[in-house]
Parts: sequence; C-alpha cells; structure tokens
Amino acid sequence: MGDKSNKKFWDKFAKLYAPFMKKDKEVYDKICEYISPHLNKHMNVLELACGSGQFSFSLSRHTESWIGTDFSEEMILEARKRGEEKNLIFEIADATSLSFANEKFDCVLIANALHIMPKPDEAMKEIYRVLKPDGILFAPTFLWKEGKQRKIIKSLMSISGFKMYQEWNKNQFEDFIEKYGFSVVEMKLVHGGLAPVGVMIAKRIA
Repeated sequence: MGDKSNKKFWDKFAKLYAPFMKKDKEVYDKICEYISPHLNKHMNVLELACGSGQFSFSLSRHTESWIGTDFSEEMILEARKRGEEKNLIFEIADATSLSFANEKFDCVLIANALHIMPKPDEAMKEIYRVLKPDGILFAPTFLWKEGKQRKIIKSLMSISGFKMYQEWNKNQFEDFIEKYGFSVVEMKLVHGGLAPVGVMIAKRIA
C-alpha cells in the first residue's frame, strides 16, 4: 500500500484488533446480514484487508472458497490463530498489487479499508482486474462525512498513529466506486460504530 508507517501501525495493533472490535459486533452482524444473501456455495471470494478475520469466518461458510488477505503480516498471524477452514485460508497480500490472475474471483470484499489507503484508486483497479465480468464488490466503508462531525474521535485516532486518507459521504462514495467501472447495486447505512458504515454492494461492468 506504499505507506510503511501505516503498515507499522497495523502490525502493532494486530493483537488488540479483534478484542477492540468486539464492541462493534452488532454493526458487523448487520453488515454480514446485508452481504450474505448475495453469496452462494459456488462462489470463490477474495477478501482484501481482512484484519484478523472479523468478516472472514462469518461469511466464508456461504461460499465455495474464501481467501482472506492483508498487507500486515501480524494481522494474518492473528487470523490464522483463530483457525483456517477447508474453504478458508489467509495470505499476506497488498491490495494495490495483487498476484492473482485476471477475472479469477466471483466476489471481492474490502471492508473499512479504502478510506485508510493512501492510493485507493490502485486498489480499485486491482479489484476490477481480478473480478469476473459481473462479479460482485462488497465494500462496507466508514463514511466520516455522513451525519454529525466526529472531530474529537478523529483527533484521538490521529494521536494514536491511525491515518485516514479519504473522507466520503454516501453520494461521494458511490461516485468513487462507479468511477472505476462498477455499477452500484445497493448502498445501505449502518449506524452504531465509530462512524456510519456505508454497505456498498456493486457489480463490475463487463
């Protein structure tokens, strides 16, 4: 992802990430509720920025195969500690420079990551490349410009070393996704976490 300081932050935070995110379990469950009807047992899915597997374990049971990837080696170690399944494996990978073949996957999931990437455009180009025509993109993302301002929360996150490069509202995020060759299928807002999450579901335009 081209930002070594950002990678260092996530490596250091890896062991605390899963316990920290437990407080947002209801938000994660709601996101899974929106995504799971679009999955089936014939699908091969690539997950980018999987962290320690918060979505991987819940959603992979609906698919044929699931590869969870993250650019943080420590995050992948934490995910593997939770176990790998017959159809679920974890690998280290940079979302902006993937080694997978063109048009390999039926779906790509990238959750709460595009806004913390210095070059999200490169990730979007790679997502388009590895998705099959009409493949599905799931991109639930914090929309910091949606609703009330959260200056105190953002200031505290910045002090801790967390970097946020992009801030969108719902319409701006839809425009961003469509710019890279996708058609928005639906976009629902989930409230209750650090900021509203826009659950983006889009299709690659063939």
